[in-house]
Amino acid sequence: MSIITRVEALPLRYPEPHDAGRLRHITLVRMETDDGVVGWGECISQWPEAGFAVKALIDEGFAEVLIGQDATAPRERYADLERRTYWHGRGGIASFAISALDMAVWDIAGKIAGLPVHAMLGQGDARTELRACASIILDTLDLEHTREQFADYRARGYTAVKGGWGLEPTAGFGFDTDRDVRIAATIRDAVGPDVDIALDVSALAGWDADRAIATAKRLAEFDLAWLEDALPHDDLAAWARLRPEAPMRLTTGERCWTTADYRRLAESGSLDLVLIDPGRVEGISGMLAAALEVGSRGVGVVPHSWSSAINTAAALHVLAVAPTTHVFELKPDPNPMQHELISSPFEMIGGTIAVPQGPGLGIDVDEDAVRRYAHR
Repeated sequence: MSIITRVEALPLRYPEPHDAGRLRHITLVRMETDDGVVGWGECISQWPEAGFAVKALIDEGFAEVLIGQDATAPRERYADLERRTYWHGRGGIASFAISALDMAVWDIAGKIAGLPVHAMLGQGDARTELRACASIILDTLDLEHTREQFADYRARGYTAVKGGWGLEPTAGFGFDTDRDVRIAATIRDAVGPDVDIALDVSALAGWDADRAIATAKRLAEFDLAWLEDALPHDDLAAWARLRPEAPMRLTTGERCWTTADYRRLAESGSLDLVLIDPGRVEGISGMLAAALEVGSRGVGVVPHSWSSAINTAAALHVLAVAPTTHVFELKPDPNPMQHELISSPFEMIGGTIAVPQGPGLGIDVDEDAVRRYAHR
């Protein structure tokens, strides 16, 4: 038995090169046992106030649930955390906190067992690599730059690419149908016919079913791998209207919190793929449960893992054993939370990203980098 003795929540702030250097926020958890084993977790708290709220919930509540407990039993610790939400409920800040804590417990348990997390999940043989998808925010106002970006991703070996929203938020993908078509044409021309393209509609565009149907039909000629977030994830009636009219796969789910949320999406029959993020959907335990739930209904999983390397590692372990996978989204260019936070950053090689094989999450976190980006 290895006893949890310390739990520390660490809000971070960093400039994101893929988003014109805008500041983004995540919250890490550093967990330590009585025998000196350290585990790491993350939630994508995104806004500064959310990071501080996660820290308060962990420091003043969830930490006392875990301290003194066995770190080699992650499923039991996840159940303890679930019980703690009896009054304030799941979702929101509570699920953010559980996400980071659950990852950290799995990291410790794997390190103590000398096994990678995916080998501990009880799902049989694991994949050793996943097809990588270069995932960026679009420069919708400079299509020549966009053409150069996507041509570069193809040249580097990516066989799948995704772009969405917009570096200028009020001109994001989805605001102007004619511009959306030009963007799709530019990307298809840049990558050629053999690379998968996904497009992500800005939520700020506020599509309804009629707009989604009309635009999906105009995008048909570009042979999209999927169209993402064309509608609010909880408007199942609108998705039901869009599904028979759309000539491409449809996906949503990045703002869902629990397995029940994903069950509703899968049961709707309107989604081909769902986006699941371990930094939001209650960590490795929550992501695996959601992936199994949708997989049992033939719905594929794309990890919405656009934050730090800790989240990337957690998602890779789950996707290594999930029943239905598609591609693995990856920021294609150097950025602080991928390339400074851990000693051996994740990279696309030959079109794929390797699943970590070291014990626990299989990463070494640089605590100097954590301190460098600390937001207090």
